[in-house]
Amino acid sequence: MSAQGLLQVLMSTYNGEKYISEQLNSILSQPYQSIQILIRDDGSSDNTPIIINQYKQNYPERIRLIEGKNIGVVPSFWTLMQHADLSADYFCFCDQDDVWMPHKAQRAVQLLAEMEKEDETFKSNIPAMICTDTQLTDGELNPTAIWPGMPHLKPSFYNALIQNIAVGATVTFNRATLELLMHKKKNVNIADIQMHDWWAYLVVSCFGKFHFEHTPSIYYRQHGGNAVGGEWTILQKLKKKWNSFLKHKGNKNLLVQQAKEFKRLYGSEIVNPEIRIQLDLFIEPRKNIISRIGYLRKSKLYRQSLMEQLLFRFLILVGYI
Repeated sequence: MSAQGLLQVLMSTYNGEKYISEQLNSILSQPYQSIQILIRDDGSSDNTPIIINQYKQNYPERIRLIEGKNIGVVPSFWTLMQHADLSADYFCFCDQDDVWMPHKAQRAVQLLAEMEKEDETFKSNIPAMICTDTQLTDGELNPTAIWPGMPHLKPSFYNALIQNIAVGATVTFNRATLELLMHKKKNVNIADIQMHDWWAYLVVSCFGKFHFEHTPSIYYRQHGGNAVGGEWTILQKLKKKWNSFLKHKGNKNLLVQQAKEFKRLYGSEIVNPEIRIQLDLFIEPRKNIISRIGYLRKSKLYRQSLMEQLLFRFLILVGYI
Protein backbone atom coordinates (compact mmCIF):
# COMPACT_ATOMS: atom_id res chain seq x y z
CA MET A 1 0.00 0.00 0.00
CA SER A 2 1.32 3.44 -0.88
CA ALA A 3 1.83 6.23 1.68
CA GLN A 4 -1.45 7.61 0.43
CA GLY A 5 -3.56 4.64 -0.54
CA LEU A 6 -5.63 5.19 -3.67
CA LEU A 7 -9.29 5.97 -2.92
CA GLN A 8 -11.75 5.31 -5.74
CA VAL A 9 -15.07 7.15 -5.55
CA LEU A 10 -18.07 5.23 -6.92
CA MET A 11 -20.70 7.75 -7.96
CA SER A 12 -24.07 7.05 -9.59
CA THR A 13 -25.75 9.99 -11.29
CA TYR A 14 -29.20 10.66 -12.69
CA ASN A 15 -30.51 14.06 -13.85
CA GLY A 16 -28.17 15.80 -11.46
CA GLU A 17 -27.16 18.84 -13.50
CA LYS A 18 -28.15 21.30 -10.76
CA TYR A 19 -25.75 20.10 -8.09
CA ILE A 20 -23.16 17.74 -9.55
CA SER A 21 -20.51 20.39 -10.22
CA GLU A 22 -20.51 21.41 -6.56
CA GLN A 23 -20.11 17.78 -5.51
CA LEU A 24 -17.28 17.08 -7.97
CA ASN A 25 -15.49 20.25 -6.87
CA SER A 26 -15.68 19.18 -3.24
CA ILE A 27 -14.09 15.81 -4.09
CA LEU A 28 -11.39 17.16 -6.39
CA SER A 29 -10.38 19.83 -3.83
CA GLN A 30 -9.85 17.34 -0.98
CA PRO A 31 -6.47 17.79 0.74
CA TYR A 32 -6.17 14.02 0.33
CA GLN A 33 -5.15 13.94 -3.34
CA SER A 34 -4.90 10.21 -4.09
CA ILE A 35 -8.48 10.07 -5.38
CA GLN A 36 -9.99 8.82 -8.61
CA ILE A 37 -13.68 9.05 -9.51
CA LEU A 38 -15.64 6.37 -11.36
CA ILE A 39 -19.06 7.66 -12.40
CA ARG A 40 -21.93 5.69 -13.87
CA ASP A 41 -24.70 7.81 -15.32
CA ASP A 42 -28.03 6.02 -14.98
CA GLY A 43 -29.56 7.26 -18.25
CA SER A 44 -29.88 10.97 -17.49
CA SER A 45 -32.09 13.03 -19.81
CA ASP A 46 -30.60 16.38 -18.74
CA ASN A 47 -27.09 17.84 -19.08
CA THR A 48 -25.49 15.64 -16.42
CA PRO A 49 -23.35 13.58 -18.88
CA ILE A 50 -22.22 16.78 -20.64
CA ILE A 51 -21.10 18.32 -17.35
CA ILE A 52 -19.27 15.13 -16.34
CA ASN A 53 -17.50 14.95 -19.70
CA GLN A 54 -16.33 18.53 -19.24
CA TYR A 55 -14.78 17.58 -15.90
CA LYS A 56 -13.35 14.45 -17.50
CA GLN A 57 -11.56 16.58 -20.10
CA ASN A 58 -10.08 18.75 -17.34
CA TYR A 59 -9.13 15.77 -15.15
CA PRO A 60 -8.54 12.89 -17.60
CA GLU A 61 -6.48 10.86 -15.14
CA ARG A 62 -8.89 11.27 -12.24
CA ILE A 63 -12.37 10.83 -13.74
CA ARG A 64 -13.85 7.94 -15.69
CA LEU A 65 -17.45 7.83 -16.94
CA ILE A 66 -19.71 4.90 -17.76
CA GLU A 67 -22.83 6.02 -19.63
CA GLY A 68 -25.61 3.51 -19.14
CA LYS A 69 -29.34 2.92 -19.36
CA ASN A 70 -31.70 3.68 -16.50
CA ILE A 71 -31.61 0.61 -14.25
CA GLY A 72 -32.13 2.13 -10.80
CA VAL A 73 -30.02 2.96 -7.77
CA VAL A 74 -29.00 -0.48 -6.48
CA PRO A 75 -28.15 -2.03 -9.89
CA SER A 76 -26.26 1.14 -10.82
CA PHE A 77 -24.06 1.02 -7.72
CA TRP A 78 -23.63 -2.73 -8.19
CA THR A 79 -22.36 -2.08 -11.72
CA LEU A 80 -19.93 0.48 -10.33
CA MET A 81 -18.53 -2.10 -7.92
CA GLN A 82 -18.16 -4.58 -10.78
CA HIS A 83 -16.11 -2.01 -12.73
CA ALA A 84 -14.09 -0.75 -9.76
CA ASP A 85 -10.30 -0.63 -10.00
CA LEU A 86 -8.95 -3.51 -7.91
CA SER A 87 -5.58 -1.80 -7.70
CA ALA A 88 -7.16 0.86 -5.48
CA ASP A 89 -6.85 0.46 -1.71
CA TYR A 90 -10.16 2.02 -0.68
CA PHE A 91 -13.57 2.72 -2.18
CA CYS A 92 -16.54 4.87 -1.27
CA PHE A 93 -20.12 5.33 -2.40
CA CYS A 94 -21.06 8.82 -3.47
CA ASP A 95 -24.27 10.66 -4.38
CA GLN A 96 -24.45 13.45 -6.93
CA ASP A 97 -26.10 16.18 -4.91
CA ASP A 98 -24.17 16.26 -1.64
CA VAL A 99 -20.94 18.07 -0.76
CA TRP A 100 -17.94 16.46 0.91
CA MET A 101 -16.44 18.12 3.95
CA PRO A 102 -12.71 18.81 3.50
CA HIS A 103 -11.62 16.09 5.95
CA LYS A 104 -13.82 13.31 4.52
CA ALA A 105 -11.30 11.38 2.42
CA GLN A 106 -8.34 11.73 4.80
CA ARG A 107 -10.36 10.75 7.87
CA ALA A 108 -11.95 7.72 6.16
CA VAL A 109 -8.61 6.37 4.96
CA GLN A 110 -7.05 6.98 8.37
CA LEU A 111 -9.82 5.07 10.17
CA LEU A 112 -9.69 2.14 7.75
CA ALA A 113 -5.91 1.93 7.95
CA GLU A 114 -6.14 1.82 11.75
CA MET A 115 -8.77 -0.93 11.59
CA GLU A 116 -6.58 -2.96 9.24
CA LYS A 117 -3.56 -2.64 11.54
CA GLU A 118 -5.44 -3.69 14.68
CA ASP A 119 -4.73 -7.31 13.82
CA GLU A 120 -1.34 -7.78 12.19
CA THR A 121 -2.30 -11.32 11.19
CA PHE A 122 -4.98 -10.10 8.82
CA LYS A 123 -3.75 -6.60 7.92
CA SER A 124 -5.59 -5.37 4.80
CA ASN A 125 -7.08 -8.81 4.13
CA ILE A 126 -9.84 -8.25 6.66
CA PRO A 127 -12.97 -6.50 5.34
CA ALA A 128 -13.31 -3.07 6.97
CA MET A 129 -16.00 -0.43 6.47
CA ILE A 130 -16.83 2.92 8.03
CA CYS A 131 -19.76 5.30 7.78
CA THR A 132 -20.62 8.57 9.51
CA ASP A 133 -23.33 10.94 10.54
CA THR A 134 -24.26 13.65 8.04
CA GLN A 135 -24.84 17.36 8.30
CA LEU A 136 -28.33 17.81 6.90
CA THR A 137 -28.80 20.99 4.88
CA ASP A 138 -31.45 22.62 2.74
CA GLY A 139 -31.02 23.00 -1.01
CA GLU A 140 -28.66 25.94 -0.50
CA LEU A 141 -26.43 24.03 1.96
CA ASN A 142 -27.72 25.87 5.04
CA PRO A 143 -27.28 23.44 7.99
CA THR A 144 -30.45 22.08 9.57
CA ALA A 145 -29.65 19.01 11.72
CA ILE A 146 -27.26 16.12 12.31
CA TRP A 147 -28.61 12.85 10.88
CA PRO A 148 -29.09 9.98 11.60
CA GLY A 149 -27.35 10.45 14.98
CA MET A 150 -26.85 6.70 15.41
CA PRO A 151 -26.01 4.14 16.53
CA HIS A 152 -27.23 4.16 20.12
CA LEU A 153 -26.31 0.48 20.36
CA LYS A 154 -23.24 -1.33 19.04
CA PRO A 155 -23.37 -2.04 15.29
CA SER A 156 -23.44 -5.77 14.61
CA PHE A 157 -24.87 -8.49 12.40
CA TYR A 158 -27.82 -8.78 14.80
CA ASN A 159 -28.67 -5.16 13.99
CA ALA A 160 -27.82 -5.36 10.28
CA LEU A 161 -30.34 -8.15 9.62
CA ILE A 162 -33.25 -5.81 10.40
CA GLN A 163 -31.89 -2.25 10.18
CA ASN A 164 -29.51 -0.25 8.04
CA ILE A 165 -27.42 2.37 9.83
CA ALA A 166 -24.98 2.88 6.94
CA VAL A 167 -25.75 6.13 5.12
CA GLY A 168 -24.52 5.21 1.65
CA ALA A 169 -23.08 8.61 0.79
CA THR A 170 -20.76 8.38 3.82
CA VAL A 171 -19.64 4.75 3.36
CA THR A 172 -15.97 3.96 2.73
CA PHE A 173 -14.48 0.46 2.66
CA ASN A 174 -11.26 -1.34 1.84
CA ARG A 175 -10.34 -3.64 -1.05
CA ALA A 176 -11.01 -6.77 1.01
CA THR A 177 -14.63 -5.61 1.43
CA LEU A 178 -15.06 -5.06 -2.30
CA GLU A 179 -13.64 -8.51 -3.03
CA LEU A 180 -16.00 -10.05 -0.46
CA LEU A 181 -19.01 -8.28 -1.97
CA MET A 182 -18.06 -9.15 -5.54
CA HIS A 183 -16.72 -12.70 -5.37
CA LYS A 184 -20.22 -14.12 -5.93
CA LYS A 185 -21.37 -11.27 -8.14
CA LYS A 186 -22.67 -13.46 -10.98
CA ASN A 187 -25.14 -15.18 -8.67
CA VAL A 188 -26.50 -12.27 -6.62
CA ASN A 189 -30.22 -11.60 -6.95
CA ILE A 190 -30.12 -7.80 -6.94
CA ALA A 191 -33.90 -7.64 -6.48
CA ASP A 192 -33.53 -9.23 -3.05
CA ILE A 193 -31.09 -6.58 -1.83
CA GLN A 194 -32.79 -3.67 -0.07
CA MET A 195 -29.96 -1.18 -0.72
CA HIS A 196 -26.32 -1.50 -1.68
CA ASP A 197 -25.15 0.21 1.52
CA TRP A 198 -27.36 -2.03 3.70
CA TRP A 199 -26.01 -5.13 1.95
CA ALA A 200 -22.45 -3.96 2.60
CA TYR A 201 -23.25 -3.40 6.30
CA LEU A 202 -24.81 -6.87 6.52
CA VAL A 203 -21.86 -8.62 4.89
CA VAL A 204 -19.11 -6.72 6.69
CA SER A 205 -20.78 -7.01 10.10
CA CYS A 206 -20.65 -10.78 9.67
CA PHE A 207 -17.14 -11.20 8.26
CA GLY A 208 -15.17 -8.06 9.06
CA LYS A 209 -14.97 -4.81 11.00
CA PHE A 210 -17.51 -2.00 10.94
CA HIS A 211 -17.16 1.45 12.51
CA PHE A 212 -19.68 4.29 12.83
CA GLU A 213 -18.13 7.74 13.15
CA HIS A 214 -20.28 10.38 14.86
CA THR A 215 -18.49 13.29 13.19
CA PRO A 216 -20.34 14.23 9.95
CA SER A 217 -18.34 13.85 6.76
CA ILE A 218 -20.73 15.32 4.19
CA TYR A 219 -23.28 18.06 3.75
CA TYR A 220 -26.36 15.96 2.99
CA ARG A 221 -28.48 18.19 0.81
CA GLN A 222 -32.27 17.93 1.19
CA HIS A 223 -34.18 19.45 -1.69
CA GLY A 224 -37.53 19.17 -3.41
CA GLY A 225 -39.84 16.80 -1.53
CA ASN A 226 -37.23 14.62 0.15
CA ALA A 227 -36.87 16.35 3.54
CA VAL A 228 -35.85 13.86 6.21
CA GLY A 229 -34.10 13.54 9.53
CA GLY A 230 -34.14 16.44 11.96
CA GLU A 231 -36.87 18.24 10.07
CA TRP A 232 -39.43 15.54 10.79
CA THR A 233 -42.09 15.49 13.45
CA ILE A 234 -42.41 12.44 15.72
CA LEU A 235 -45.53 11.33 13.82
CA GLN A 236 -43.70 11.51 10.49
CA LYS A 237 -40.81 9.47 11.88
CA LEU A 238 -43.20 6.84 13.20
CA LYS A 239 -44.99 6.67 9.86
CA LYS A 240 -41.73 6.15 7.97
CA LYS A 241 -40.54 3.45 10.37
CA TRP A 242 -43.91 1.71 10.05
CA ASN A 243 -43.84 1.86 6.25
CA SER A 244 -40.23 0.64 6.10
CA PHE A 245 -41.23 -2.43 8.08
CA LEU A 246 -44.25 -3.15 5.90
CA LYS A 247 -42.41 -3.33 2.58
CA HIS A 248 -43.47 -6.49 0.83
CA LYS A 249 -42.94 -8.10 -2.55
CA GLY A 250 -46.14 -10.09 -3.03
CA ASN A 251 -46.45 -11.94 0.27
CA LYS A 252 -42.71 -12.12 0.87
CA ASN A 253 -41.23 -9.79 3.45
CA LEU A 254 -38.21 -8.00 2.01
CA LEU A 255 -36.21 -8.22 5.23
CA VAL A 256 -36.56 -11.99 5.20
CA GLN A 257 -35.86 -12.17 1.47
CA GLN A 258 -32.62 -10.26 1.96
CA ALA A 259 -31.66 -12.58 4.82
CA LYS A 260 -32.38 -15.62 2.64
CA GLU A 261 -30.21 -14.23 -0.14
CA PHE A 262 -27.42 -13.59 2.35
CA LYS A 263 -27.63 -17.17 3.61
CA ARG A 264 -27.68 -18.57 0.06
CA LEU A 265 -24.51 -16.70 -0.86
CA TYR A 266 -22.56 -16.69 2.39
CA GLY A 267 -24.16 -19.27 4.67
CA SER A 268 -21.47 -21.89 4.16
CA GLU A 269 -18.76 -19.36 5.13
CA ILE A 270 -20.23 -18.25 8.47
CA VAL A 271 -17.96 -19.47 11.26
CA ASN A 272 -19.78 -17.93 14.24
CA PRO A 273 -22.35 -20.55 15.41
CA GLU A 274 -24.59 -17.98 17.11
CA ILE A 275 -24.82 -15.93 13.91
CA ARG A 276 -25.85 -19.09 12.07
CA ILE A 277 -28.55 -19.78 14.67
CA GLN A 278 -29.95 -16.23 14.62
CA LEU A 279 -29.99 -16.13 10.81
CA ASP A 280 -31.87 -19.42 10.61
CA LEU A 281 -34.34 -18.36 13.31
CA PHE A 282 -35.12 -15.11 11.47
CA ILE A 283 -35.69 -16.90 8.15
CA GLU A 284 -37.79 -19.71 9.63
CA PRO A 285 -41.57 -19.30 9.02
CA ARG A 286 -43.67 -18.23 12.02
CA LYS A 287 -47.19 -19.43 11.30
CA ASN A 288 -48.95 -18.70 14.59
CA ILE A 289 -48.74 -16.56 17.70
CA ILE A 290 -47.10 -19.35 19.70
CA SER A 291 -44.23 -19.67 17.22
CA ARG A 292 -43.85 -15.87 17.13
CA ILE A 293 -43.62 -15.57 20.90
CA GLY A 294 -41.14 -18.44 20.88
CA TYR A 295 -39.06 -16.64 18.27
CA LEU A 296 -38.95 -13.39 20.27
CA ARG A 297 -37.70 -15.29 23.31
CA LYS A 298 -34.77 -16.63 21.29
CA SER A 299 -34.02 -13.65 19.06
CA LYS A 300 -30.95 -11.47 19.62
CA LEU A 301 -31.86 -9.06 16.81
CA TYR A 302 -32.28 -5.42 17.71
CA ARG A 303 -32.90 -1.98 16.28
CA GLN A 304 -31.21 1.18 17.46
CA SER A 305 -33.86 2.71 19.69
CA LEU A 306 -36.47 1.46 22.15
CA MET A 307 -39.29 2.76 19.93
CA GLU A 308 -37.92 0.91 16.89
CA GLN A 309 -37.34 -2.26 18.89
CA LEU A 310 -40.87 -2.26 20.27
CA LEU A 311 -42.22 -1.78 16.73
CA PHE A 312 -40.10 -4.68 15.47
CA ARG A 313 -41.40 -6.98 18.18
CA PHE A 314 -44.99 -5.93 17.57
CA LEU A 315 -44.71 -6.65 13.84
CA ILE A 316 -43.25 -10.07 14.59
CA LEU A 317 -46.20 -10.80 16.88
CA VAL A 318 -48.81 -9.79 14.30
CA GLY A 319 -47.08 -11.74 11.54
CA TYR A 320 -45.84 -8.93 9.31
CA ILE A 321 -42.25 -10.15 9.66
